[in-house]
Amino acid sequence: MNYSARKRLFRVGREGPPYLKNLVKAKIKKGEVSIGTTISIGHPDIAETLGQLGYDWMLIDTEHAPLEVGTVQMLMQAMRFSSTVPIVRVAWNDMVLIKRALDIGAYGIIVPWVNTKEEAERAVQAIKYPPVGLRGFGPRRASLVDPDYMKTAQDEIILGVQIETKKAIDNLDEILSVKGIDAAVVGPADLSLSLGMLMQYDNPRFNAALDKVAAAAKRHHVAAGFLAVDDVERRVKQGFNWLNVQADLVFLKNGGQTALDEARKAAKRAKA
Repeated sequence: MNYSARKRLFRVGREGPPYLKNLVKAKIKKGEVSIGTTISIGHPDIAETLGQLGYDWMLIDTEHAPLEVGTVQMLMQAMRFSSTVPIVRVAWNDMVLIKRALDIGAYGIIVPWVNTKEEAERAVQAIKYPPVGLRGFGPRRASLVDPDYMKTAQDEIILGVQIETKKAIDNLDEILSVKGIDAAVVGPADLSLSLGMLMQYDNPRFNAALDKVAAAAKRHHVAAGFLAVDDVERRVKQGFNWLNVQADLVFLKNGGQTALDEARKAAKRAKA
């Protein structure tokens, strides 16, 4: 099969969105709000089920969850025919970790602990192919259904840098001035910890830091992201438009607890 025939096959008659047509990046460019959630359980049923609910994106967490690269690929395969965009939070700002996540098909990368312009530049170099960046060429799964992968990857992959320290707040404008960053993503627990007020999300100093992130994101025309968001309405009003709500473990715990509580109340009523 020649190149043109392959291209027609891959672009016509497939279920789901065209591969690496990044619907979340399109929303970011329009300034629209997108809603995601987190996967930390390494079973395809989780990714498949949550992928069918209509979330714009799902963060597959390899920073704090015990997910290896083969498991991450399996989770993305389970999401393949949903419109939910798979985004991987890598464990560190490391070119090899980023490359492996992209080569198995991630539509986006979130890099933790970005505190300086130099660290932001390092993340961009890991995301982009030459001549813009330093990413090595070997898009194993990522290119299976996209013969134009190298070009579309340059245009469509999302890069979010996590803002989670006082140092990052102080360096916001330098960090977000780096071309290739799509989102400044607040890690609220670590940011509040760095400010000396762990999870005190109503603290005026914490909210002043959030205001700085939202304002800097607007100045630099990138999304203002918020992981594990506490109050969607409040944060959208504050200027955040890339919001991550809860996680698979939270859904499992809350759903199980609610079912148990209701069952015990029903049993008590029946005995009364």
